[in-house]
Amino acid sequence: MQNLSLALDWSVNSNHIIFLLAVEKGFYSELNIDLDIQSPFDDNYARTPANKVELGIVDLAICPLGSVLSYRTKSNPFEMVAIASLFQKDLSAIACSQSSNIQTAKDLDGKTYASYKARYEDDIVRAMVKQNGGIGDLKVCYPDKLGIWNTILNEKADATWVFLNWEALMAEADGLDLVYLDLEFSGVPYSFSPIIAVNERTLREKRNLYKDFLRASRKGFLYAKKHPEEARQILLDLMPASERSIDLKKSIEMTLDAMGDAETWGYIDIAKVDKFLNWLRINDIEKLKVNTKDLIEDVLG
Repeated sequence: MQNLSLALDWSVNSNHIIFLLAVEKGFYSELNIDLDIQSPFDDNYARTPANKVELGIVDLAICPLGSVLSYRTKSNPFEMVAIASLFQKDLSAIACSQSSNIQTAKDLDGKTYASYKARYEDDIVRAMVKQNGGIGDLKVCYPDKLGIWNTILNEKADATWVFLNWEALMAEADGLDLVYLDLEFSGVPYSFSPIIAVNERTLREKRNLYKDFLRASRKGFLYAKKHPEEARQILLDLMPASERSIDLKKSIEMTLDAMGDAETWGYIDIAKVDKFLNWLRINDIEKLKVNTKDLIEDVLG
């Protein structure tokens, strides 16, 4: 057996169902992979999944594609690369609290935004405000990462970045009528999130192993497509009791639909990524010119 470790970006949720299912059904074991799945709750999010890859703590990370760009353009660059995308369409949005009176991105001016402190996050939201007629006067706060969602629930912040297939459904289950700002509709050509990121140097050494990991993960996705109720039960058993009010059937349906199909699972469209990188440069969010192909490695093909 060959050991691999995967750092999740959040507590187990429907975004991770294919990995959990592939472990449960033995799809990794069939390819001689012993997969260790690590939750950010293990260290109270002391390190991001991408940082764990950089430090060699884990082999693979679930993170936004922006993390790959950030690590490759920092003052001391690190060769991180995306090897697959979990989604073929964006399920993220900016969630706004009931009392904030926000209807469009322009209304975020003067409001409090709870940030995960990702390198591009705050500037992306400010640019979104400007593109919709505002001045980008965002009041940014940085709560404990694992408590950010609670700042919206408790109305201590006006807005934050969420997934529509998870936090939005949790809010719905709690009877909260939040407003969600669609990134693309608001002028942000956001590319792929989450993706699977690895150390490019390690990829050269373990390409076949990573390819087998993706093959088993894809098999988990296809199995979930055919057996959504079994996938729901596996996830339910691993979820915290406090989150079990969510409509998990709906969450899994949304998730699997966004993941594409047998042919498109894991695919990263270079043209779509290039459009996002150009948008970042136009808005002075990332000044360095980056070759889009350097951020992506086709391992499945």
